[in-house]
Amino acid sequence: MEKTIVVLPGDGIGPEVTREAVRLLETVGERFGHTFHFAYAKLGGVAIDETGTPLPEETLKACLESDAVLLGAVGGPKWDRLPGPQRPEAGLLALRKALGVFANLRPITVYPPLASASTLKPEVVDGVDFVIVRELTGGLYFGPKERRKGDHGIEVSDTLVYSEQEIERILRLAFELARQRRGHLTSVDKANVLESSRVWREIAERLAPEYPDVQLTHLLVDNAAMQLVKNPRQFDVIVTENMFGDILSDEAAMITGSIGLLPSASLGSGGPGLYEPIHGSAPDIAGKGLANPLATFASVAMMLDYGFGLGAEAEAVRQAIARTLAEGWRTADIAAGGPALSTEQMGETVRNALR
Repeated sequence: MEKTIVVLPGDGIGPEVTREAVRLLETVGERFGHTFHFAYAKLGGVAIDETGTPLPEETLKACLESDAVLLGAVGGPKWDRLPGPQRPEAGLLALRKALGVFANLRPITVYPPLASASTLKPEVVDGVDFVIVRELTGGLYFGPKERRKGDHGIEVSDTLVYSEQEIERILRLAFELARQRRGHLTSVDKANVLESSRVWREIAERLAPEYPDVQLTHLLVDNAAMQLVKNPRQFDVIVTENMFGDILSDEAAMITGSIGLLPSASLGSGGPGLYEPIHGSAPDIAGKGLANPLATFASVAMMLDYGFGLGAEAEAVRQAIARTLAEGWRTADIAAGGPALSTEQMGETVRNALR
């Protein structure tokens, strides 16, 4: 198999973790007989510095013509004072929209050797394994925004907009995923306050009879945030709108012990997917070899699985990660003060396990 992957190293620790991920993909190719071609492009702050825009046309063109896109991270304090449309994050939002990747899948899995690394008690997090499905191209982040001068100073508005079609397609994807897993779907909304959430809940209830093998339950977002800490094992698949999903998935990340462990896949309806760790650019440790590449490696596994249909190869990567952790190898974020590998050393350790 031959595939073209566009690599967007981005900002902060992005170049470090994507460099190790490319090496991992090369090892996968060597072991399983595949050829991966890599094309590099700029996104985010580095693109602003070099081209004046967070998403250059040549980057977008390359991504649209690829088989998959691997992203490191974007953003940092250097660009925080720029107007919203000119900031690094605006480039990422525009890329998601252009690729049509409306569903963001974020698996939350606790590796047994790291159960004690969580801030929650080991007996609470032991066996946690669920997926958050976040709608990615609608809602507050993409609705009309306005800043105006009012009688009492500045007045601002952000408009939450969803169409029935947008809600239905993300819910259907979540129902299908729950059907493939343990058959339990939790839909998270704020239906006691928001009209958009009431429509969201109505559509979920309308679709539920088509999936008799899936148990549908509803949670208000504030209760969902509490339940994630109280009893995370109760969840199988969680589906929610854009902003709620953004917040809840970062909260859920800490269940595992480190945000440096968790991957994501942003999928659409046939075009290239976007695969990235959820940890952000971490500018305070950039260039120091402290970044944990495992979230990016797990994102590579999702690319192999969802993007290329290479299930055995994806499982081999996941097993290599699990074996590395079981043998006691750690980066600084999960070392608990003990010996820690650098980014590059962890990458080589996982690749050796894969070999």
